[in-house]
Amino acid sequence: MIAAILAGGRGVRLWPESRNQHPKQFCKLVGNKSMLDHTIDRLKQAGCTKIIIITGDDLLASINRLVNSREDRDQIEVMSEPEGKNTAPAVGMVLSQYAQKSDEVLGIFPADHHILNEHVFSDSLKKARQAAASGHIVTIGIQPDRPETGYGYIEKTKWEVGNIGEVYQVNAFYEKPDAELAQTYIQTGRFMWNAGIYVGRIGVLIDEFRKHLPEIHAAASNGYDYYKRSYGELPNISLDHGIAEKSDRMAVVPADMGWCDLGSWNALSEIHPTDGQENVCEGHDIIAMDSQRCIIKQTEKTIVLFGAQDLVVVETDDVIMVADRNKCQNIRDLTEVLKSMGREDLL
Repeated sequence: MIAAILAGGRGVRLWPESRNQHPKQFCKLVGNKSMLDHTIDRLKQAGCTKIIIITGDDLLASINRLVNSREDRDQIEVMSEPEGKNTAPAVGMVLSQYAQKSDEVLGIFPADHHILNEHVFSDSLKKARQAAASGHIVTIGIQPDRPETGYGYIEKTKWEVGNIGEVYQVNAFYEKPDAELAQTYIQTGRFMWNAGIYVGRIGVLIDEFRKHLPEIHAAASNGYDYYKRSYGELPNISLDHGIAEKSDRMAVVPADMGWCDLGSWNALSEIHPTDGQENVCEGHDIIAMDSQRCIIKQTEKTIVLFGAQDLVVVETDDVIMVADRNKCQNIRDLTEVLKSMGREDLL
């Protein structure tokens, strides 16, 4: 199976760790490896023999340095978007290069997710490959453990696909719900979080692009070089909206694999242990006294919290950010203010 990793995002809600030239996929939020390295390792372990990393021209040099530092670099190809155009045109670029391999299975994966149980991930991907081989486009749906309003949802039917087992036809995709609707989704037992993972045969994906995204299909049909020259004229649309929500070939593998989007600093509490006061302390020199429910990421300076509650404290080599933990989802607004102040050095 070929695995395409989407690695062009910015991750602004993880500022100041995530920057324009060092975005989330390069950050070491789990252990001593970047999120992109973790993703490559996970896919190799799951049996992917070819890795394609899709990034933007402005990140190309950084991606190449990361790839060249790996022993398996000969199995990794890097493709670069001339400009950011969302996920459907990015996948179209792979199809323009690999159209001749119509029977090959292609998996599409985000670069910056954390998965705790990699064995479950590998088993789920195996089922997805089997369903893809029979003509389906398969997504891995995450079994929800709470009524989350920050994720899109997938509704499965009761109908299984073929004789694979635990692979279901998709009824519909849904946008991020409000709290009341999310609770209803959870109670039905039919809904899963959408992790943005898709697996399908290249020929099937090309057919669906022909049907639902004809502009991208037409450009891809003229080959990789033409496709890149035409990139600025392509529609800015996600694979979710452009293909998944419209296709009648969708199937889903429900999976409980310890998945985390790592979309904001709050997500660190999902993947790291807490102390007796519910603090997440990432670093070797942190003192949290009479402090509760704080998230601290320390690098060099000693960080001391005394009598603090519900804060996020992040130290980098040039910035110390202290924020209300309840406002983590709004850090994008802070980066916009910094931009308006002309503080590009901090972005």
